[in-house]
Amino acid sequence: MAKKCSTQSVATAVREYEGVTRKHAIGGVVHSLQQDSANVLASFGEDAAVIQQGERALLLAADGIWNKLMEADPYWAGFCAVLVNIHDIAAMGGEALALVDILSYSDDELMHEVTRGMADAANRFGVPIVGGHLHPNTPYNVIDVAVLGTARLDAVIYSDRAENGDAVITAIDLQGRVHPSCAMNWDSVTMKTGEALRAQVQVMKELGEEQLVTAAKDISNPGIIGTLGMLLEVSRKGATIDLHAIPMPDLAAHGITFEHWVRMYPGMGFILTASQDNVDEICKRFRKVGMAAQVIGTINDSRELTVTYQGDASEVFDFSIDGIMGPSNWCR
Repeated sequence: MAKKCSTQSVATAVREYEGVTRKHAIGGVVHSLQQDSANVLASFGEDAAVIQQGERALLLAADGIWNKLMEADPYWAGFCAVLVNIHDIAAMGGEALALVDILSYSDDELMHEVTRGMADAANRFGVPIVGGHLHPNTPYNVIDVAVLGTARLDAVIYSDRAENGDAVITAIDLQGRVHPSCAMNWDSVTMKTGEALRAQVQVMKELGEEQLVTAAKDISNPGIIGTLGMLLEVSRKGATIDLHAIPMPDLAAHGITFEHWVRMYPGMGFILTASQDNVDEICKRFRKVGMAAQVIGTINDSRELTVTYQGDASEVFDFSIDGIMGPSNWCR
């Protein structure tokens, strides 16, 4: 339950959060690089590109880790470099097959910590790191990872398919902690077994194969509301969400505010849209693997994301004016 905050304070905190504003450069890059290809079914704007291979899809994604995290905790940076890629494939309804990395480092101790984190995450999720490229003795420290996944062609979950009237569902593992090295990260993974983590990402694959959801994204650096905004932007839709409905841990016990919580990277979390008829089944699947899941709002045709709380309402984004990912004319 949201306490001691207003809808305007939440809207402003999300809109001005660096995890959101850093996404604005995407649009310019898309204009420079986007090309049409007959077997590429989806690319920019999705958590992974979708490449048709017969009756199956190859899913291809890559993520770079924020240098602030690399400086604060190289082990956690390495762990997250794998984690976020696994989540990208899961959000698409797929299964991750293998990872490759590009590691640039200035000292051996940091390199060992980064690779220790990467290996730990890869082992827990059962996805091998099979190669990459190494830049030793650089004046900077950077870890970038790419992942290859697969899914049945008819089971891929896209992020641009939300429909008017759909329920907005948030699924998050609340059994965790504020990461000691990064206050904007909710760590719900380092204390979990590989079996538990694999069961959680498997839910998304099942939902895709049973076609229970219309759209989804894994919750990333923009946080719960910011990630929903990115889904709405590419779907060319709007939504109204109730802050009271957003799943959250005991905020006071963890020393954080509600505005802080909704901007955090949640470790294991997804935003989904689905027909109202499928809500109960979807939430049941997530709860079975230890994740809190509930409806937080409804999709509409307004192209605005609005947050509400006890009769108060504030606009977070108006996608008819500008997008999180820059000029929105590249979205469909």
